[in-house]
Amino acid sequence: MRKQKSNQTLKLMQSHYRRLTDSHWEAIKDTLPTQRKRIHSLRVIVDAIFWCLRIGNQWRNLPETFPKWQLVYYYFRKWQRDGTLQRLNWSPNKLERKRVDKQPTPSQFCIDSQSIKVAPFVAEDTGVDGNKKVNGRKRHVITDTLGLVWGVVVHAANKADGAVAQRVVEPLLGYMDHMKKILADAAYEKVFMEWVEENLFGVEVEISSRPPEATEFVPVRWRWVSERAFGLFNFFRRLDKDHEKTTQSAEAWVLWQNCQLIINRFD
Repeated sequence: MRKQKSNQTLKLMQSHYRRLTDSHWEAIKDTLPTQRKRIHSLRVIVDAIFWCLRIGNQWRNLPETFPKWQLVYYYFRKWQRDGTLQRLNWSPNKLERKRVDKQPTPSQFCIDSQSIKVAPFVAEDTGVDGNKKVNGRKRHVITDTLGLVWGVVVHAANKADGAVAQRVVEPLLGYMDHMKKILADAAYEKVFMEWVEENLFGVEVEISSRPPEATEFVPVRWRWVSERAFGLFNFFRRLDKDHEKTTQSAEAWVLWQNCQLIINRFD
């Protein structure tokens, strides 16, 4: 199992981008509106978005081998706004869980946030995380115990985790029928736990944190998968920091990253 996970990580560390293969496309095409004929195939559009994610280029510097950047950006924004991207993200998540003999939707989730710096000229929705001394934004994600991202909210780094966590969980309600437990650290102990008790019948929030006497990194059971997800963001240059003017675009890139990470396992 460890060797398999190591090989999956090595795929991400390749020095060049691999174009979308037939097996990659098969894993996601049914979620997209592919029925109508278009001048440019949606497969090429998705490939261009993955290119931007991995290489970290500006939209206007999209290579000429892809359609015009305006068209690619149009679909990037449209799919984020109309819910297509959310469905596109959930589809390979379910396939990956079935592949490892798990239920399509998880019963146990982990919620956590990552404070990151913003690129120059990014000023909207920013703040200072006093604990981590980071001036920027937070990526607030909810994952399953495999580390697959099911939801994300990006917000100013000065906002408290417990106060924003509700926004991360709400889009899952009505879709995650097996949700029983959400693992979190002490930052979620008051406001978020109270919200779950009042609004999510049958769902428990379990607080699990690093031992107070620990001075170095200590993996906390199950919650370490969130940290691994944050670490994998570094393999995608669009996510090395927050380059986006809007938090909506920043959230979209996290979901695209999760999609690309999973479909690379389907070779």
